[in-house]
Amino acid sequence: MFTSGNVTARVFERQIRTPPPGASVNRARHFYENLVPSYTLYDVDSPDHCFRKFTEDGLFLISFSRNHQELIVYRPSWLTYSTTSDDDDSTPLPRRASKFDSFFTQLYSVNLASSNELICKDFFLYHKTRRFGLFATSTAQIHDSSPTNDAVPGVPSIDKITFILLRLDDGDVLDERVFLHDFVNLAHNMGVFLYDDLLAILSLRYQRIHLLQIRDSGHLVDARAIGYFCREDDELFLNSSSQAMMSQDKSKQQSLSGNKDDDDVAENGLHHSQPQPNPTNSFLSGIKQRLLSFIFREIWNEESDNVLRVQSLKKKFYFHFQDYVDLIIWKVQFLDRQHLLIKFGSVDGGVTRSADHHPAFFAVYNMETTDIVAFYQNSAEDLYQLFEQFSDHFTVSSSTPFMNFVTSHSNSVHALEQLKYMKNKSNSFSQFVKKMLLSLPFSCQSQSPSPYFDQSLFRFDEKLISAADRHRQSSDNPIKFISRRQPQTLKFKIKPGPECGTADGRSKKICSFLFHPHLPLAISIQQTLFMPPSVVNIHFRR
Repeated sequence: MFTSGNVTARVFERQIRTPPPGASVNRARHFYENLVPSYTLYDVDSPDHCFRKFTEDGLFLISFSRNHQELIVYRPSWLTYSTTSDDDDSTPLPRRASKFDSFFTQLYSVNLASSNELICKDFFLYHKTRRFGLFATSTAQIHDSSPTNDAVPGVPSIDKITFILLRLDDGDVLDERVFLHDFVNLAHNMGVFLYDDLLAILSLRYQRIHLLQIRDSGHLVDARAIGYFCREDDELFLNSSSQAMMSQDKSKQQSLSGNKDDDDVAENGLHHSQPQPNPTNSFLSGIKQRLLSFIFREIWNEESDNVLRVQSLKKKFYFHFQDYVDLIIWKVQFLDRQHLLIKFGSVDGGVTRSADHHPAFFAVYNMETTDIVAFYQNSAEDLYQLFEQFSDHFTVSSSTPFMNFVTSHSNSVHALEQLKYMKNKSNSFSQFVKKMLLSLPFSCQSQSPSPYFDQSLFRFDEKLISAADRHRQSSDNPIKFISRRQPQTLKFKIKPGPECGTADGRSKKICSFLFHPHLPLAISIQQTLFMPPSVVNIHFRR
């Protein structure tokens, strides 16, 4: 630990002292106690865009036009200006230096959506290795869509969803993938997960997990679809089996027709116009069968006596059999390149935004063996213990080094103490477990890697601001960032909205914060629910 807060002393100490193995990045992050965004430009003259986020490497700022038709990409650049007076925080900046384009340079603007489609402003995934960006456009959502044979009843439909892979260096569209009459939850990347070069897209309407690979050339290649089929040859096997069954039935019909006349055949229900058995309607989906077999085996292995086994199966399996059959996949994430964490629940919970009161289950699926290897209820204490001790294994899924230092209760004693305080304060431990496991599976790239959210460096009110990529209710008071090493020292403040506050206190205001991953630079955007022109503030180190 540095003994002095002076940045010069820290630089000198870095030269003469070698950090412990594996601690060089953490040691370097202590410099951010001195390099803070301590100056604010209020109500900056900025383009009327929807600013989405900085990429994980900090090279691009992603934004969309207000009509949700165009993508506008900026390159962050540090403020440069000259002045004849002594420069301090009390001296106002030159007028030109107080503009948005003094901090950001527009690289390009490209149209992504057609006339009847809109860009999903809450969806964006970044592939750092090749600097690819994944965007999504869609048509309007249809709630009372007509049911089809394979679709889950009660799930809405979207006529067209287009995923667009774009090279952010120059704005070239490399590939597209279209889903017709389907439903993918695009809000905050909930229905899509990116792990290295593997992409998982969950179709809620048809209960399929589409696995794609992003090639270095910029092409989206289908790898596998998990749902009704689990292996590549499952469809071929079922089709060949159904054809064999149909040929057997046909031979039986011919033998019977040789012994009876046509009237007898019609009376016995063997008319040629009767629909043939459809294998897709005769079986449960492949992943549902694997789930049921895993639950059956787990209950079977709990008892050694056969009589007790049968009683336990009646109580725990057969009594809830239809409930298990009715489960649908809500959400999915990669744990590694072989395993998926899948969340199951009812149809109502998968469509509504708040699934707090709906029962839910978690399953770990091995894509290589196509087996369910673990199954938990959302109140399982053993799953919570894994989540508490190994939270990083659920959240870290990026090759960007900055993302490896996002604070969690498994790598920060301060976050762990806060979690234990919430646990002790809770009236019901079971309800506390359900509340904590609501975040599983984690949404991909949903947290900011900014060092100013490192709870070993700074303390702040997480009700007002956090690393999570979410809108917050705006506060008229500035948000304080206090030093952890010196608990009485205020390092900097972030105040969204106008400098003097707003006169209209009746309108509900929300704000969002975009922190650069490694520069002392942040953007705060305040707006009301009725979406008038937003107030953009830029916070930086002067």
